[in-house]
Amino acid sequence: MRLLSVVGARPNFMKIAPIVAELKKFPDIEHCLVHSGQHYDELLSGSFFTDLALPVPDVNLQTGSASHAVQTAEIMKRIEPVLINYRPHMVLVVGDVNSTIAAALTAVKLGMGVAHIEAGLRSFDMTMPEEVNRKLTDAISTLLFVTEQSGVENLKQEGVPAERIFLVGNVMIDCLLKHRERAARSSFLDQLGMSKNGSGCSPYAVLTLHRPSNVDDAQTLQGILSAVSALAADLPVFFPIHPRTRKNIESFGLQQYLANAKTAGGVGIRPLEPLGYLDFLSLNNHARLVLTDSGGIQEETTALGVPCLTLRENTERPATVEHGSNQIVGVNPDRILGASRSILQRPVGPFERPPLWDGQTAPRIVRILREHLEAALGA
Repeated sequence: MRLLSVVGARPNFMKIAPIVAELKKFPDIEHCLVHSGQHYDELLSGSFFTDLALPVPDVNLQTGSASHAVQTAEIMKRIEPVLINYRPHMVLVVGDVNSTIAAALTAVKLGMGVAHIEAGLRSFDMTMPEEVNRKLTDAISTLLFVTEQSGVENLKQEGVPAERIFLVGNVMIDCLLKHRERAARSSFLDQLGMSKNGSGCSPYAVLTLHRPSNVDDAQTLQGILSAVSALAADLPVFFPIHPRTRKNIESFGLQQYLANAKTAGGVGIRPLEPLGYLDFLSLNNHARLVLTDSGGIQEETTALGVPCLTLRENTERPATVEHGSNQIVGVNPDRILGASRSILQRPVGPFERPPLWDGQTAPRIVRILREHLEAALGA
């Protein structure tokens, strides 16, 4: 059985790592790992392969950054000869990035089956590029592996036959649970001055921002930063800054919201470079509060039991609100600050994990893949 997996951005690496590890248990499966090069920076890509013990990709398309149309087209152009040469029996794509739709579309046009890991999620906001990628990938995939019950309902509403839909849980939580102990040994919190001599951590918050709707609009970005800067008067707020976000903060002249070495007492939002997986997991694991516009971080904080405020008007991951620690607060500065202070004034939790977020999703996916391919190949 020949499988080919395609990854391209940080969230993809976390989702594919447990599956790669599980596939190694079966000598009858041959697996090719393709990196599109969508995230090509060492901090955004390379360190994740090291942290997650992922093998060096068999193929790196080295696509690089570009507009959505150019990047998607370039990945399609570069992956087609790889697919023709390798002839996989199934192509695995993960998540909702440009690499996902590009690889899926190319494979289907070549008559190859596609398995979509993290299928069925919907924000119902078609202004989000990820929503377009998700819907189109699901429409052409053979097997749809779903993380939460909302995904099953969404796919059924869209007319997908039930026999192609599999509720398997969240493979990214497999990754988190496997690496949580290693992350706990990270010295990163010591470097930030947050550790308290082996007796826990001083309280702090974490901020991440990368969605175009939040970081490409000067007024929206300023509103978010002003609210979080006010929160930073109550406790430190660490902000690993995506390169796109950093560039916009500078071009919009919003640097005054960020602390710097000359700022007395470290007042303000404390900027950090993009972090590797283990350091970032350690940072989130001990946070008192996380503010984010990332879907994946909504899931991780739910699994960790850390309060999360989502700086968007919607979420494609409603299980994080129904079962977990996540609240949707949008981008209004007063709502952000009010919700943050409300969380800080009450005890944490208890929170639940959604069904099947148990660290065993990768074995379920691989078992279904094997059964499907054995039947298809007449084994």
